[in-house]
Amino acid sequence: MVQSKLGLDFKKVDYARSLAKNIADDVQAFVESYTTVAVERTLCRLLGIDGVDENQVPLPNVVVDELKGKGVLNQGVLFYIGNAMVQTGLSPQQIAEGVSSGTIDLVRIEVVDKEKIDEILQPVINGSIDRIRARRERRNHYLNTIGEGPKPYIYVIVATGNIYEDVVQAEAAARQGADIIAVIRTTGQSLLDYVPYGATTEGFGGTYATQENFRIMREALDKVGEELGRYIRLCNYCSGLCMPEIAIMGAFEGLDVMLNDALYGILFRDINMQRTFVDQFFSRVINGFAGVIINTGEDNYLTTSDAVEAAHTVLVSDLINEQLALLAGLPEEQMGLGHAFEMDPELENGFLYELAQAQMTREIFPKAPLKYMPPTKFMTGNIFKGHIQDALFNMIGIWTNQGIQLLGMPTEAVHTPFMSDRYLAIENAKYIFGNMKDIGDEVQFKEGGIIRNRAAKVLDDAVELLEKIVAEGLFNALEKGIFGDVKRPKNGGKGLDGVCQKGENYMNPFVTLMKGVK
Repeated sequence: MVQSKLGLDFKKVDYARSLAKNIADDVQAFVESYTTVAVERTLCRLLGIDGVDENQVPLPNVVVDELKGKGVLNQGVLFYIGNAMVQTGLSPQQIAEGVSSGTIDLVRIEVVDKEKIDEILQPVINGSIDRIRARRERRNHYLNTIGEGPKPYIYVIVATGNIYEDVVQAEAAARQGADIIAVIRTTGQSLLDYVPYGATTEGFGGTYATQENFRIMREALDKVGEELGRYIRLCNYCSGLCMPEIAIMGAFEGLDVMLNDALYGILFRDINMQRTFVDQFFSRVINGFAGVIINTGEDNYLTTSDAVEAAHTVLVSDLINEQLALLAGLPEEQMGLGHAFEMDPELENGFLYELAQAQMTREIFPKAPLKYMPPTKFMTGNIFKGHIQDALFNMIGIWTNQGIQLLGMPTEAVHTPFMSDRYLAIENAKYIFGNMKDIGDEVQFKEGGIIRNRAAKVLDDAVELLEKIVAEGLFNALEKGIFGDVKRPKNGGKGLDGVCQKGENYMNPFVTLMKGVK
């Protein structure tokens, strides 16, 4: 193990990890027994079911809602679709269309032996697995031939509401030096219990996450990447009520990074915790297999809590998210665990505290491509001061070897960034990343100094909080508002009616196949 520049006690870190594992194992014990409407719609999509009915309702929703309405969703869509395939000779897509038109009743079809169901589903399952594997190999081919930019990856957003306008802005950002383009999702989509269909040209605060929009943007970034001789990564959101469903759409269309965090949905979107932990597990299984880096949302805790007092809650959440991701088969190299530069700029030595926390996060998660978030809470609309705040943030990013640097904009708190704002942000980052490239290897931190003491305190506080969560369980801890000063009830929030316990015929072979278990 590389010696800690902060003098961290790694026995204490190992203890903290063991506590986080206990918490994650407890959550997973619950997850294993349940499925949700979103998981079942994802399985529909993995069988090739796509499109919408005459009322623009997605066919995966039609099938799942039919089974849910008849009280049999707990047996799973694979059981009923596979059985119908044996008895009718139709494809999953044709069966879904029959359910939509009312000519097929999945529950009334006589049930055949499970071996026949498994046999008829196998080629369809293999086809989806091969499709995702081919997408991953396409990405790897680009990385092995044209390569990509150095870390920290320069990550910028586009958010016009129109996918075609997003493409124009994304191409411009890539030419300016961006490594990751994040297409911000339209406001409120995380609370839709379905995924819109097709290309979209209207959205408030961002653009709808649809499979066609993913395809359009991926195609554009591949083209500009070939032009630049540098692979451009694409990011979108599979958080919300459709986590696994959007994850599989991203896997099919070659996304590289996806926002994926049940804790974020619970706290900041009031999504029911039981629902979203089940959804998160399958979505992370998919992302792991597809080679997608997940981004978690711990940075948001410091927008509702004080960054000095609540820094340890970020570390605690990162440790829990790490263990939950490992249970889903997601490797550390694909964990974009979140943290943020959110100290009050008037705080004396605030930069030193920020540096301590960023270095601590880097040392505790050495393999993770950490997602480092810029100042937002204390951006005032003074673009000149804001540009300096972003510069300090960029200094810490290169100093502590962050993986993903989500660039701050001088016009943060003023408006959605213009292309010129992005240019200034990228110029700022590239200047600092170049001029300070090796500062992390050159500078030592004084023993007993502010930076080392700050990191040690955050770690101590994190251990204390983890012990409390182990004692009462994560569900109860969330009810008490341990993260972000936000309290959420276990049986409250959105989406609980979409959760059901698995029945005796339930099957989901994709989990085993995607996690690589033989």
